[in-house]
Amino acid sequence: MLWDQLKREIAGKLVGGNPALADERPFIYIDSAQQQMNWIDIDPANNRSYTISTAANGMGNRLDSFKTPFGIHRIRHKIGAGEPRGMVFEAREPTGRIAGNLDNREKDEITSRILWLDGLEEGVNRGGVCDTFARYIYIHGTSDEKRIGQPVSAGCIRMKNDDVIELFDEVLVDDIVLIG
Repeated sequence: MLWDQLKREIAGKLVGGNPALADERPFIYIDSAQQQMNWIDIDPANNRSYTISTAANGMGNRLDSFKTPFGIHRIRHKIGAGEPRGMVFEAREPTGRIAGNLDNREKDEITSRILWLDGLEEGVNRGGVCDTFARYIYIHGTSDEKRIGQPVSAGCIRMKNDDVIELFDEVLVDDIVLIG
């Protein structure tokens, strides 16, 4: 699919059909079927794609489902600026431990950077038993890089450590993330 066509389609969903408003900031489109993230910039020359991993349990918005939520989100918090590549986080705090094994299938470790997502669609991914923010859904690095490209997470969107650091440095709090 051409970048311009994708941008028009997604922008229409994001801003109620007014694609001109999407020219204010880049946004992220996560294609769960392809296990791909597209960072769509205002300048098409800067568009990027990353291979990612979504949930092993598929897509869904219910609490305790261990599924990746769908719909329109925003980045509510950026966590981990300046931490070394591979830093392991627990409860959103750096542990001081660097993941040395990037083929770690034993744990769903959160590494390098965290982009904490907040749903914007009441009753879909915001509020009640479907609240993305309350579910602690992140875009984050992982110590299980070898399985990136396969749906293996516990609900979050996993990225390779170098990729999540690159993305983290580009995005802002409140940037839009559409998960489909």
